[in-house]
Amino acid sequence: MATAHILVADDELAPRSILENLLTREGYEVVAVEDGEAALAQLNEHHFDLLITDLQMPKVDGLELLREVQRAGGATLCMVLTGHASIESAIEAMRSGAFDYLTKPFKGDGLRLQVQRALEYGRLQSENRNLRRQVRDKYKFTNLVGDSPQMQRIYRIIGKVADSDAAVLIEGESGTGKELLARAIHFNSGRAHRPLVPINCGAIPKDLLESELFGHVKGAFTGATTSRPGRFELADGGTLFLDEIGEMSPDLQVKILRVLQEQEFERVGGTKTQKVDVRVVAATNKELEKEVEAGNFREDLYYRLNVIPITVPPLRDRTGDIPLLIHHFLALQNERRATDYSLTEEAVELLCGYPYPGNVRELENLIERLVVLADGPVIGIDDLPQKLRRTPPHAGGIPVTIPPDGLVLKEVLEELEHHIIDQALERSAGVKSKAAKLLGLNRTTLVEKLRKRGMLDETPTTPSAG
Repeated sequence: MATAHILVADDELAPRSILENLLTREGYEVVAVEDGEAALAQLNEHHFDLLITDLQMPKVDGLELLREVQRAGGATLCMVLTGHASIESAIEAMRSGAFDYLTKPFKGDGLRLQVQRALEYGRLQSENRNLRRQVRDKYKFTNLVGDSPQMQRIYRIIGKVADSDAAVLIEGESGTGKELLARAIHFNSGRAHRPLVPINCGAIPKDLLESELFGHVKGAFTGATTSRPGRFELADGGTLFLDEIGEMSPDLQVKILRVLQEQEFERVGGTKTQKVDVRVVAATNKELEKEVEAGNFREDLYYRLNVIPITVPPLRDRTGDIPLLIHHFLALQNERRATDYSLTEEAVELLCGYPYPGNVRELENLIERLVVLADGPVIGIDDLPQKLRRTPPHAGGIPVTIPPDGLVLKEVLEELEHHIIDQALERSAGVKSKAAKLLGLNRTTLVEKLRKRGMLDETPTTPSAG
């Protein structure tokens, strides 16, 4: 572990020397100065993990030092020195950003413990800042993989709405990356410094889901031996990701609607109303509009959630993204395992021709399996699962011969049409009139086909909160 650097500022020689000697014997790098002005000069030139400063000093006092540290971002933790008669001043200093205070005269053991505690706290703070920075970097838009017209449209929507408080509803098949988009929305918003709390509404028994969402008080039900906060409380100030919200029971939908409208709720078994500030991003693999028509989902909740709708296309509808995803997941595996695996062109071709019913998640898991089971650094056709190796040669990702186990003609023709339309849109840079001309279609016919696939570029204007 790196040696901690400590700056001591005190205009009295005796306590300054005692601190310098004690801390040096503990193995710390210590710089001791006689006033606040000299301390400021040191802070401007060097990084210190901890500043220990007297409050009463000529030129620049301890409180001004604290303010300067806070203005610089607060990366240096601060402790103040005080005599017994000025404890109130020390408390005022703590309100101004000091972590702790030391009283004169010092006791060696107590001093060591206080300094250790301060440095450990500072280390944890630094780690948390680094983790938050890494998470934000991980979920930058540039790290989302896919340059198909459908994905580019989604990125534009996220870019417009991420920093609002508008509710977002993400629809798409399982495995298409809905949670990844939810995380991108959160970590590119003004709420990124607060928690993103996910909950899968379909993975929790319905009789327990209410407690998971709203918490419960002690004795609310059998087994509730203590009070417990729910996901809404944990997400206060941040974002709550309600995955598979289409699985939620109608009676619980009513309570969710109330929270969205009023930003308040009660714990299960409790009577105290609690206020929260939570942005909700919901996701589902069902078509909620059809669920509303069938009476399975509340219409008012649907419209409350569906302020910003995002439909994630299945991987089979954006086959041009498959090579990018293959190389992206392979690079991640190589980085994680410190390896240098590669795929032959023939293996990539077969991987690109598979329809991936499990979507992006299936492809990611497949690449991990290939890396784990490969006999050598080059992964070829023989390393692929049997279901991929028996796939016939492909033209542009579309089967040209019938495989041994047969096919569904309608699905193949739809896939072929989608692939050809995607090619035309890419070649025309998304200009629909040019794409229609390449396809020998009227523009209105092309627009109708795109509408059915949810590909119309109708990005929302500035959304309203709620």
